[in-house]
Amino acid sequence: MAIELVPLPLPASADASKFADFGREVKGVDPGNLTDDDFKKIHDGLYKHGILLFRNANMTPEQQYLLTKKFDPQSESYGHGNNKTGETKKSILHPDLKTIPSVPQVQLIGNGTVYDHWGLAEAKLKHPSHTTFHKTVVSPEDNDKGVTRFYRWHIDAALYDLNPPRVTTLYGLTVPQGPTQVCRYDDGTGDELPVPLGTTAFVSGKTMFDILPKEYKSLAVRTKVKYAPHPYVWMAPAKAMSTGLGIESEGLELPLDELPPWEEAKIKLFPVLWKNPVTGNLHFQVHPCGAQELHIAPLPSGASLEGALYPNGAKITDLEEVRKILYKMQRPAIAPSLVYPHDWKENDFVLFHNRGVLHTVVGAFKPDQVRAFHQCNLAASDEPVGPSEEDVDAWA
Repeated sequence: MAIELVPLPLPASADASKFADFGREVKGVDPGNLTDDDFKKIHDGLYKHGILLFRNANMTPEQQYLLTKKFDPQSESYGHGNNKTGETKKSILHPDLKTIPSVPQVQLIGNGTVYDHWGLAEAKLKHPSHTTFHKTVVSPEDNDKGVTRFYRWHIDAALYDLNPPRVTTLYGLTVPQGPTQVCRYDDGTGDELPVPLGTTAFVSGKTMFDILPKEYKSLAVRTKVKYAPHPYVWMAPAKAMSTGLGIESEGLELPLDELPPWEEAKIKLFPVLWKNPVTGNLHFQVHPCGAQELHIAPLPSGASLEGALYPNGAKITDLEEVRKILYKMQRPAIAPSLVYPHDWKENDFVLFHNRGVLHTVVGAFKPDQVRAFHQCNLAASDEPVGPSEEDVDAWA
């Protein structure tokens, strides 16, 4: 049977015109046993469509790791370092991940207690909840009615020392079913989104760039983001915005001299826009929670100054201003009509282009609802490629 890529079913909330090339279900192939020709089609399909879904997959942790590695054969360690997630107890990632002992590049995530699982005698899992991370939370009454929020919009990346993975793979082993929840933005817009229980929500970094007005396209193509050292420890005392799209500026971040030892040379400075290696498209790829500074290049010679933002370039170090600029650029792309909330079924295997989409955990489970997923991403052997000179000339 030939490999077939068919469009993902979109929720009624989605603007289908913005999802024409986004997301595909792959039929006719076993993701755990791909030939070289099969993989070439999967590789190119992923970069073209951002997300690939395989239904009824049967993947061992080893198979998941090996497939993830095929996208970057020189990569080896988990995106945050093998067995590193538990070393820094202050990190906001610490409670969410359990390493599979035999394949340390694969993490067990989910909710509830899992027994005798691939070398783990007992694993107590906790689904991330906005109630521990956001400045404000939904009321207990609304929570009981199924009201929830996006947890944290992000890219899978250490954002310090290690390079952002090219792809992430997620495998749903135990998927509790329940009533639809309502994801509320609570930002004064009235926006809300019906979501399946425990969905992973995705937005396209390409769309995030494409829908920007001209002056912000010009700003994006000229800007780089400097991330904080050990950003997940740095941000841990702070609280997030109600949309999950960045941190409230209250001065609660851990002072740099209280972080684990860090080196200036390992701090990451990445372009705002990352270039797709297959399509050449530009994707707006910023993890807003870890951003510390914006470095803006001046307009190229001959570019129009009309309406231009920071035409002479700038280095913005005021954290509140950094966050306001990024929020203004990223918030339009998480509008309900632009979000794909995946409705997980058991044995769903999802690959996503981690350098081309942003995603977030959504929803809340009760303590006795068991959910078990395997996640794998590998710190890349290279840094993301930013806009070319031709891109800058075209968009600045």
